Amino acid sequence: MPGYLIVFLTAMVPIIELRGAIPLGFAMGLPPETIFLWAFIGNLLPCFFILLFLDPVSIFLMKHSRFFNKFFTKLFNNTRTKHHSSIQKWGTPFLIIFVSIPLPGTGAWTGCLLAFLFGIKFWKAIACCALGIAIADLLVTLSLAGILSIRFI
Repeated sequence: MPGYLIVFLTAMVPIIELRGAIPLGFAMGLPPETIFLWAFIGNLLPCFFILLFLDPVSIFLMKHSRFFNKFFTKLFNNTRTKHHSSIQKWGTPFLIIFVSIPLPGTGAWTGCLLAFLFGIKFWKAIACCALGIAIADLLVTLSLAGILSIRFI
């Protein structure tokens, strides 16, 4: 399997995402530009599906299960009403920063869940996730490229 495809597929995996795909690309000897591009695309692609299907799946579960109906109703009411003013003011910048921080538990998958939970519209959420992914991708790629270029005496 070509290295760029491994980077692409690894970046799609939750939790691992591009934070694991980029070091893998460097370990395989791929050029930084190739790693950057394929990690970005691989990390962004699941966002479309996550954001498209979370709403229909939650609606289906609410219709067919009293437990999920209570759970989601309480979750959405508490989250969206309690934090409405903060979301309106800080939702977009927060989501971008959250996705861009290269730490465990942050990233595109969790960012999509937050966007859904807070009711951020589809294209706005995609744009925020894409920008956050690009920033994280740049930070991790440049950091590893810099570390690997240091020659120890």
